[in-house]
Amino acid sequence: MMSLWVSLLAVSEEAGATPSPLTVDGGLVLWTLVVFGLLLFILKRSAWPVLLKAVRDREERLEQQIADAEKSRAEAAKLLEEHKRLLAGAKAEAQELLNQAKSAAEKEHAALVAKAREAADEQLARARRDIAEEKSKAVTELRREAVDLSIAAASKLIEAKLDTDANRRLVTEYLETLGART
Repeated sequence: MMSLWVSLLAVSEEAGATPSPLTVDGGLVLWTLVVFGLLLFILKRSAWPVLLKAVRDREERLEQQIADAEKSRAEAAKLLEEHKRLLAGAKAEAQELLNQAKSAAEKEHAALVAKAREAADEQLARARRDIAEEKSKAVTELRREAVDLSIAAASKLIEAKLDTDANRRLVTEYLETLGART
């Protein structure tokens, strides 16, 4: 291309005309159009399809990326909603477990209190039985002592020795009749 310029300049200088930017040279215009057409033809045959294919491929990739991004965004929104729902469910379940634990603790507390009262009542009843038994033993012992004292007193009064078993039986019967009256 450069040689074409040089030869055109040489032809125009031989003609004796000085080139001016405003003058139109028909040969130069013709050769410029031929070179432009030839360049356009070569580019159209070799470079243009490659460029168009590259642009189309890039456009398709961009559209695919946009579609993938939209799909990912929708999936992320769906997962976020599911996460929120699961979180709310977990909170509700945790609250329910707390309520159940409180209820179980209150029932256990009531059962322990009832058991403690029952044990205390049982100990009180056992203590009352023991007291009644000891009272009965004490009364029996007191009666024996009274019989022995009565016999000792009666024998000192009479100053004679009496049969202790027979006397003891008589005094015991007398004290039982006194106990039955009271």
